[in-house]
Amino acid sequence: MQTTKHILRRKIRVAVISDLHLGTYGCKAPQVLDYLRGIDPETLVLNGDIVDGWQFSRSYFPASHLKVVRQIIKMMEGGTRVIYVAGNHDEVMRRFSGIKLGNFSFVNKVVLNLDGKKTWIFHGDVFDVFMHHSKWLARLGAKGYGILTIMNKLVNGLMAFFGKRRLSISKSIKERVKGSGNAVSRFERTVAGLGVEKGYNYVICGHIHTPADKLIDTGKGQIRYLNSGDWVENMTALEYENGGWNLKYWEPHWAEVSDVVAEETFARPSKAVFISAFNEVMGS
Repeated sequence: MQTTKHILRRKIRVAVISDLHLGTYGCKAPQVLDYLRGIDPETLVLNGDIVDGWQFSRSYFPASHLKVVRQIIKMMEGGTRVIYVAGNHDEVMRRFSGIKLGNFSFVNKVVLNLDGKKTWIFHGDVFDVFMHHSKWLARLGAKGYGILTIMNKLVNGLMAFFGKRRLSISKSIKERVKGSGNAVSRFERTVAGLGVEKGYNYVICGHIHTPADKLIDTGKGQIRYLNSGDWVENMTALEYENGGWNLKYWEPHWAEVSDVVAEETFARPSKAVFISAFNEVMGS
């Protein structure tokens, strides 16, 4: 007789996830699905770059990525309010800002009033100087990063075969380029300063793929700055419960989903796909 596996879902008030980059080889879709299946939030904020429009290809959108979309719809149908905040990789969604369909709404930013305190949530690319002045270079960098994640998977496949520890080449390089200490602190100071001026208690961003939870003093006041990180390298989320925000790192035991490990190998690209992606970046 087959037994049914029951998933224990944690009840929380708000969950914030960002930078899933569905439709790319770097997306950790099985882990995203595992996390979403393990929570029961009143509100789920999708804080930008959920589907990667910059690298989207009709030839690549695996079943595991589609399962994430279906899970979000299932949560919405179950009563969860879903707020989609558009990012730069899914900026096409910004044209739908203000549209509400039942429990689902499109926005460019949102302010949540929780226990008498205001939380300002937006993706964050609006404060990225590099994005505004060199958008073509940012898009080129995204393509190159996509190739890097493919190479990273191939390398880790070999490492696993020989029983070695996994490496994160793509994360190391991205931290040097986009997430360097000076760049991140400048981004954080800009966001925090504006948040203090507006009288918010918390400010939440995504975009830079650097999970954070820190109190920033701008000289004019203090504000708690949080970043929801990403689901390419860090696999992090923000949750509001028991009167405060918490940064959460994905752990397999959050929800007992047997296919997480099995689906981890879903994105092993063929040689043809790799060559095609390389040629696209190099412009050949």
